[in-house]
Amino acid sequence: MDEAEQTYEAVTRELLLDEDLDVDETPDGLLVRGRLFAFLDGSHLVVELPEARSADLRRRGIATAFSGAHGGPSRNWIRVGDRELWSELAHEAHEYVGEPPVGRES
Repeated sequence: MDEAEQTYEAVTRELLLDEDLDVDETPDGLLVRGRLFAFLDGSHLVVELPEARSADLRRRGIATAFSGAHGGPSRNWIRVGDRELWSELAHEAHEYVGEPPVGRES
């Protein structure tokens, strides 16, 4: 297991052990409420964040855009190589993706 895989496993364990978080681990990545929010892509963590946050991280050179199987780069999905940021960004992605849509649960 390489360093990226070890870091990803540590972040995964951290999220799974927090009973307040609704996280499932699948072969595709980490899910909250059945929606993918983070996964390992080679030596990068890929997370879904709000468009403004993703743009800021790309602009500052911390992340690059992620291009999925469905075409060009995404506005929300980013790739991050700095493993020291993975835990923080995975938690952000979990919170972003796990929030219920406004007006749908009232």
